Amino acid sequence: MFDFKNKVAVITGGAQGIGKCICEKFREAGAFVCTIDLQDNDFFVGDISDKNTLESFAKKVIDTYGHVDFLINNAAPVMCGIDSGSYEDFEYALRVGVTAPFYLSKLFAPYFPAGASIVNISSSRDRMSQPQTESYTAAKGGISALTHALAISLSGKVRVNSISPGWIDNNYSAYEGADATQHPAGRVGLPPDIANMVMYLCSDMSGFITGENICIDGGMTKQMIYHADNGWSLEE
Repeated sequence: MFDFKNKVAVITGGAQGIGKCICEKFREAGAFVCTIDLQDNDFFVGDISDKNTLESFAKKVIDTYGHVDFLINNAAPVMCGIDSGSYEDFEYALRVGVTAPFYLSKLFAPYFPAGASIVNISSSRDRMSQPQTESYTAAKGGISALTHALAISLSGKVRVNSISPGWIDNNYSAYEGADATQHPAGRVGLPPDIANMVMYLCSDMSGFITGENICIDGGMTKQMIYHADNGWSLEE
């Protein structure tokens, strides 16, 4: 469906989960894939919270390919809450989740050709929360806002969009009962549900879309929930 032959795709956090699926989709479409992850991978192992690491990674990408067609900021920040999270924990989450996407966008800005695209992976937690998730939620809210800011700054040069996944099971488990039926779509999400949208947002088919955040959560954030309504109940 997508032809990205000889295009260059940069994916952060590409060694597992959604990021790994995105890498696989780009390779299937003919792209050269450059990933950075703390885990072993075939291009660059490193911590994107570190400025020097980002610069070394970007240099390797440009030295190898000379340009970047697609930048996918996918690496996930740590999750900690207000009770147990330290200053350092929170700061680290923001460096991974917001600062690194900003800095990579800046480093690659001179090397984006016509038709380039940035896709940031946010989360449905950018608009809703569970207790004790402050660092992750703040980082995901930050990258959602960064998306429309970059879309304006890079207007006419690079399209910038974000995706907010809901519950995505990286192990491809089969869920039945309440876990599945609580989703209006009737199931828990899988990595290809996100990766396919990444591919679309990088393709010419989405040429009129920029600055947008697309929530892919099986409809969960659209479902109003009240105690004792429609079979729902709150246990205290």
